[in-house]
Amino acid sequence: MVDWLAGKRVRGTSSERTPLGVTLGGTGVGGWVELGRTTLGGASSTINVSSLPNKRYYMFLYNEISIGANAEVRLGSGSTIDTGSNYAGRLSRNGGADSTSTSSSAGIRINDNNTGTPNFAVGYIANYATKEKLLISHNVQQNTAGASNAPGHRLESVGKWANTSNALDIFQINSSSLVSGDEVVILGWDPADTHTNNFWQELASVDWTSGNTIDTGTFTAKKYLWVQMSYQSSASHWSFINFNSDNSATKYAGRTSINGGADGIINPYSASEQYYQVLGEGSSAIYANNFVNMFIINNASNEKLGIVHSYQIKSTELGAGSTGSRFESVIKYAETTNPITQIELIHNTNDFEGGTIKVWGSDWDV
Repeated sequence: MVDWLAGKRVRGTSSERTPLGVTLGGTGVGGWVELGRTTLGGASSTINVSSLPNKRYYMFLYNEISIGANAEVRLGSGSTIDTGSNYAGRLSRNGGADSTSTSSSAGIRINDNNTGTPNFAVGYIANYATKEKLLISHNVQQNTAGASNAPGHRLESVGKWANTSNALDIFQINSSSLVSGDEVVILGWDPADTHTNNFWQELASVDWTSGNTIDTGTFTAKKYLWVQMSYQSSASHWSFINFNSDNSATKYAGRTSINGGADGIINPYSASEQYYQVLGEGSSAIYANNFVNMFIINNASNEKLGIVHSYQIKSTELGAGSTGSRFESVIKYAETTNPITQIELIHNTNDFEGGTIKVWGSDWDV
């Protein structure tokens, strides 16, 4: 059916329109698209992802299986990595004071793992041809297996590649002890993009208006997960997450920084609380408004590692006169048999006034 409007303009019905897809960004409006990846088949000192198209913004996912050395990012143009002293950066380990590097040829540090245990990093690069290229990265290192060992490192890094002549087209992880299975995935986004093959596919979207639990239900297992939570409450509480309805106190550990302070460590959480308390808020406060952003590496046979950022506003902090609190966390779920296919956000009181969990994922189905 076609309706004709004034001026002979056509109005199509909803049945004739292309619906929005379930991938992040929807059909025909762009979004994060995979531009390239490299998965090592053997030992190496570098991982290169080359032939990258020119995008204004890049996102990278770095999955380390077992590395025993530092890792840096180096960039290049014309399919050639810049190995000159053209990198500078600063980083913080576990909420500590920043350390800096200048005129480095090694690159921009994104992890410093000497334990030989898995790492996971998520980062972003601003790629403007005539400006220095800027990088932001967050990293979690597993540490010795088991929830009695909190993640060994939480690394926050920023850096720049001092090239103002060319857009980048090649990305490199530079390390001395990379192993088979280590992987880099590069995603790109540009405001002109209209592709429909977005990397992040929506797996779950759940709203809740009351009670003490927001549950995604079962979703398809994916290697990479991106989770966002927004929720409101009306009483003093702790907030927890658990995975796969697993409330074992021996499965969860982590470290959290509040407002830029040194990390507090949980390894594991106490049996009386049972769940990993991912947000860091105190039970004496009423947190009226909360927002959480989290990335997880979800390999079935490895401990699951997560990078979490959250912002919380107390009921006494509403309005522009108060700032609320920020929390930066890394977590591990010491489950090595099954991937995560369910997430619950839980209060220790029955006071949710509303909330949403959204989960996106990419790569294999299990």
